[in-house]
Amino acid sequence: MPTLLTTIKPYDLGFLRILADFWGLPGPTGDSEAARAVLAGEILSPELVEEVVLALPQEARAALTDLLGEAAGRAPWVRLSRRHGPLRQMGPVRRERERPHERPESALEMLYYRGLVGRAFFDTAGGPQEYGFIPDDLLPLLPALGPVSEIPPGRPARDEEIGAEFLASDALLDDLTTLLAARRAGPPAEAGLEPARESLCLALLAAAGIVNPAGALAVDRVRDFLKAPRGEALASLVVSWRASGAVDELALVPEIEIAARVPRDPVRLREKILAYLAGLPEGVWWSLPAFIAGIETLEPEFLRPAGELDSRYVKDRATGEFLDGAAGWAAVEGAYIRWLIAGPLHWLGLIDLAAPGKENGRPEAAAPASFRASRWSPALLSGRAPTGVPEEAEPVHVRSDGRISLPRLAPRAVRYLIARFCDWEVALRDEYRYRASPKSLLRASDQGLKVGQLIALLARHAEGIPPNITRALRSWEQYGRAGRIETVPVLRLPSPEALDELRNSRAGRFLGDTLGPAAVALKPGSEARVLAALNELGYLAEIEGDDR
Repeated sequence: MPTLLTTIKPYDLGFLRILADFWGLPGPTGDSEAARAVLAGEILSPELVEEVVLALPQEARAALTDLLGEAAGRAPWVRLSRRHGPLRQMGPVRRERERPHERPESALEMLYYRGLVGRAFFDTAGGPQEYGFIPDDLLPLLPALGPVSEIPPGRPARDEEIGAEFLASDALLDDLTTLLAARRAGPPAEAGLEPARESLCLALLAAAGIVNPAGALAVDRVRDFLKAPRGEALASLVVSWRASGAVDELALVPEIEIAARVPRDPVRLREKILAYLAGLPEGVWWSLPAFIAGIETLEPEFLRPAGELDSRYVKDRATGEFLDGAAGWAAVEGAYIRWLIAGPLHWLGLIDLAAPGKENGRPEAAAPASFRASRWSPALLSGRAPTGVPEEAEPVHVRSDGRISLPRLAPRAVRYLIARFCDWEVALRDEYRYRASPKSLLRASDQGLKVGQLIALLARHAEGIPPNITRALRSWEQYGRAGRIETVPVLRLPSPEALDELRNSRAGRFLGDTLGPAAVALKPGSEARVLAALNELGYLAEIEGDDR
C-alpha cells in the first residue's frame, strides 16, 4: 500500500499548501522531493493525526470509518464515490478559482484534500482497478472513531405509494401442488403458471429435494410436502431456499439475460438484501424505488464488483443490448432487487406489497411502489411455522355431469391425486376444476392407478357423490369405456344393390360399418377413391358441401 509520501508525490505545490493548511503546518517553500518528505513527516505525528481526525465533520468521519472497515483500508473508487462522493476533478487553475477544499460537495472531498484518502490503480485478478485508500503509514495512527449509526437505505413510503395493498399469502403452496400434479399426470396436463413464477417453483422444488437433479419427482418427498400442514410446508420452503444455491434469482429476473457463465453466490446475494431488510423499521411501509437507490449509494458493488461493471455478460432481454458500466446499475442490480422483493420474497410469504391507486389486481401487474415485512416474516426467517396460516379442511365437490371441483383449501394431497385421474379444466381464482373421462382414466391406469382409489378418495373427501357418477366409475372399473362418439364420413347410396356392388369392388377395403340398407361408414381420407370407384360402376356421386 502506498505511503503518505508516495501518495502526495504527484500533487502540485498549490495542493501541498492546501494540505499543510488543513494540518496547521507551514506550507512547503519549494516543489521538491525534500519539501514533500518534510510535510509527510510532520503530518505523521500521532497527536496531530488524532486532533485532525476527531475534528472532521460527521459525514467525513463516517466515510473514514467506512474505509477503515475495508480490507487493508482500501476500497474500489467507484464504491467510495457512490457512497461518499463525488470528487470533482480540477486542475490548479480551476481549483484556485473554485476552492473546493473550502466548499466541499462531499465527504470524499473533505478526506481527499486533507490527505487522508489517496487514489491509485492496483492490480487485481480482473486487471488493474482504481481504488481509494488510506496511506499505509497513516493507517495505524488513526484514532478509534466508534461505530457510525446505521441508516437504513431509502425512506418510508409516501401515501401515494400505498394505494392498493397485496398482503403476503401461502398461495405458492397451491402453485407447487399444481406443478407437481402436472409433472406426474403427464401430457396434456399443464401447470398454467406465469413463466417467471414457474421457474422459481421448479428451483424451489429442486432446493427442497422434491425434484431430483435429473428432474424426476422424489415420491417420498412429494408425499411429505403435500401432507404437511400449510404453515410447516411454507417454513420448510423458506429454510431450503435460504440455504440453497440451486435458486439463482439473478438468472430468473424477467427483464435481463445472463449471457455468460459468471461465478456468483446466490446465497450471499439474497442474504445481503435480507440484511438490509432486517434493518428497516418494523411494520412501516417502505418506498421500493428509494430502497433500491439507497443500496446503490451504500453498496453499489454488492452484485458486480467495480472491475466487472464493464464485463459484457448481462443483456436486456427485450433489446438484446449489453447492460454494462455504472449506467447499467438500475437495469441489473436495481432489477434484481425489485424482482427479489416483488417476486420470491412476496411469494414465499415474507413481504407485503403495495401499489399506487385503488385498483384491484395482482401486484405483478400493479407495479409495486412500497413494501414491508409480512406478519409471517419473523417466524419464517427463523424456520418456524407462522401462526394464522389457514388449514386445509374444505371438502371436494362432485357434480352429476362428472365435474369435480376443489376449493383452494381442500387438502393438497387430495387435489394432487384427483388431478392424476382427471382432465384439467380452467382453474378459477380459488377453485380447481377437473373432469373424469375415459381418456384420463386410461392415462391414470397406465401409471398404475386404479379407479377404485378415486372412488374411495371421493368417498372420504367429497360432500357427496351423485349416484350416476359412482355407477359410471364402477362400470369403467369393470368394463372399461362404455361408449364412444366418433365423427366419420358416411356414404348414402340409392339402393342396397349399389352398396353390394361397391363392397365387391376394389374400393371395398375403404368401407367401414354398415349403417343401414344403403348407408355405410367410410374410412377417413378415402372419399376421393370411393367416388372414383362409384363412377366406374356407373353411379354419379358427390361429397356434400363440396362445390367443385
